[in-house]
Amino acid sequence: MFKIRTVFLFLIITSLTACAGATEASQPEVEVTSPGTVVEITDTASEAPELTEAPTAAPRPTLAADEWKTLPIVPTISDMARAIYQRGLEMGNDPNAFSKVGDCQTSTDFFLVDFDYPDRYGLGEEYAGLQAVIDYYKGSFSRQSLAVKDGFNVAAVLSPLRADPKKCEKGESPLACEYRTHKPSVAIISMETNFNQRSADDYGKYLRQIVEYTISQGIVPVLATKADNSEGDYSINAEIAKIANEYDIPLWNFWAAVDPLPNNGFDMEWNDGFHLSFSRNFFDKPKNMLNAWPWRNLTALQTLEAVRKGVSE
Repeated sequence: MFKIRTVFLFLIITSLTACAGATEASQPEVEVTSPGTVVEITDTASEAPELTEAPTAAPRPTLAADEWKTLPIVPTISDMARAIYQRGLEMGNDPNAFSKVGDCQTSTDFFLVDFDYPDRYGLGEEYAGLQAVIDYYKGSFSRQSLAVKDGFNVAAVLSPLRADPKKCEKGESPLACEYRTHKPSVAIISMETNFNQRSADDYGKYLRQIVEYTISQGIVPVLATKADNSEGDYSINAEIAKIANEYDIPLWNFWAAVDPLPNNGFDMEWNDGFHLSFSRNFFDKPKNMLNAWPWRNLTALQTLEAVRKGVSE
């Protein structure tokens, strides 16, 4: 746990559209053959150049059951992540671009979007150094990702049935379509919506496919834990952390950032254990920092900065 600071990070939000909530989206037809098998995702627009094999991580110690709760909010960057990033540069990925992969809490107009508009945010003295990462990834903060949509889950982003037919190739999944069109070097993968109330093991099978495909494209996957506990035992967060550890990739432990907040970071009016709290008066500094949305944006930005610096070392 960390001590909540009452430091000013205001985000002027012009449209406070509510997140759709943890709906049970229907399961798309995506075959899972084994936990380590990547589903075939067709990319008919281009072929990757001949390169060495994708980086593979050495075996790592497994995490204890609740160890994920003690992991840092902002990750340290591994040699594995650096190797993925360098391979991506060889493949033509844009070092100044990142993509979002997620559901309603990622598709919302107030997740990172305001950082593309200088008149909508203020960092204050303590966070002034984050202006560098805002400038570095300019354009990606407000971009509408093709791998983000209300109701998406870990299976939906792998299904061509869920892709935008106007922007994606035939047989292309939302994930592959986003990566092909944007060519990011980093992807924030944040899936809060539960997977039809199925087990964490099933969730993990699909998340592994997302991770392995992302790595195969030379894109650094950044996995995010979720604030909610809709499954009742935090088993999905444990699975997310397990996979991040297994593949030696960055974990943004968002849960740890908001769990100490009032009502564990959830909105008092919705009171559903899913919708995050936000301040309606962004000029009230102490009150603002007791709500979850400023922390979601701040810690996501800090994570991007850690990745930006870490992969270039």
